[in-house]
Order: sequence, then C-alpha cells, then structure tokens
Amino acid sequence: MRAVFVVVRILGAAAIICAVAGQLATSLRYWASAGVADPSVQLANFFSFFTIDSNLLAMLALAAGAAFLIGGRRTDSRWFAVFRLSVTSYMTVTLLVYNVLLRSIELPQGATLAWSNEILHVAAPLLVIFDWLCAPGRRRLPWTAIWSVIAFPLAWSIYTMIRGPLTHDVIAGTDHWYPYPFLNPELGSGGYLTVALYIVAIALLIGGVAAAAVWVSRRGRWPLPATRAAR
Repeated sequence: MRAVFVVVRILGAAAIICAVAGQLATSLRYWASAGVADPSVQLANFFSFFTIDSNLLAMLALAAGAAFLIGGRRTDSRWFAVFRLSVTSYMTVTLLVYNVLLRSIELPQGATLAWSNEILHVAAPLLVIFDWLCAPGRRRLPWTAIWSVIAFPLAWSIYTMIRGPLTHDVIAGTDHWYPYPFLNPELGSGGYLTVALYIVAIALLIGGVAAAAVWVSRRGRWPLPATRAAR
C-alpha cells in the first residue's frame, strides 16, 4: 500500500507540474502573438487563478507526502495533515466550481490547452480526493482545523478584489482584471453585492467540504484506521 501511494503521489505531482508548465507555455505564446512585449502583468494574472494556486499547493502536498512515505513516516504530522486537508478542500471546490460554473467559459489566461485544463480541473482534484480517502497515515483531525482551511481562500478573495480594479488588462483592453467572471462587479446588476454573495457561498462550500474531510478523518476507516491524534 505505501509503495503504491509513493508512485501515485509522484506521478500526480509530475502531472500537475506538466499541466501548469504546458498552460503557461501556451499562454506565453498567446500573449506574444497578441503583441504583449512585457508579459509581467499577464504572468501575475496567471498565478492569481485559484485553480493554479490550488494545483501548485496540491503538487507540494503530493511530493511531500511521497517523501514522507519513502522516509518511513507512519502518520502525518499535525501541520501536514492540516495542509493535506486544505489542499483536498481547495481541489474539491476547484473540481465542483469549474465543472458547474466555468466549463463553457474561456478563462482569460490565454488560449486554453485542453489536456492541461482537464488535468488541473478534473484529474488532479480526483487524485487528491482519492489520496485523502485511501492513503496510509491520515491523521484524525479536530473540527477546529476547518478554520485553517478557510484562511487562504479568504485572503485570496481579498487580494483579488483589491488587485482587480488596479490591473490593466492589455489583452481585453479593460482597466480591470478578475480571474473569474463571477468575481467581476461590472458584470450584472448586483455589482459588489453579487460578488460578495459568491465569495460567501464559495467560502461556505470550502468549509463544508473541509468538514466532510474532517469527518472522514475521524471515522477511522477508508480503508485504514486513522491515528487518534486529536479529539
């Protein structure tokens, strides 16, 4: 079992790196063809997507998890268990939000690379969920760990809403840039109120997914008993 998950985690981390690098290379070519001489703003935009951020965090979690298994660690440390919990929650929400709200929309990171898109939004999230459910060493977590999970998405939302109106989008020719349409207050009649409702809804979704993942950790099954490290 441990050897299997070493391989699964290494392959998963490698797939994510290839997907991010492939999309970045595609975007760089797209920006160059659009006449962008200095792509520094576009690069910052690229790494401001929650999908990219959550996948890079997932890559780190998978790589570290593989290293811990190779090193003989029997149980996740507390910090790594919370990190895995956070990554699992973010990737699950990435899977849900993209496939429910965004699949038919061309996102503004440049021409989309199809195979990379499927890895980042479908394959990698499913792998991370599988890893949480089945990998050995999962630690029994307290319910308070959910607050740690919510912290990053809230910080990302604040960063996005501050940066959005200050960023000139050369490609679209607008004086603002938002990574996803539902975060753009200029779309629709609700303005910032509608955006705030979306942010609250996604925060609740992330918290709900985190609660479900904590519940799984406390059940002590799937398929190996969890270590009773927290009440």
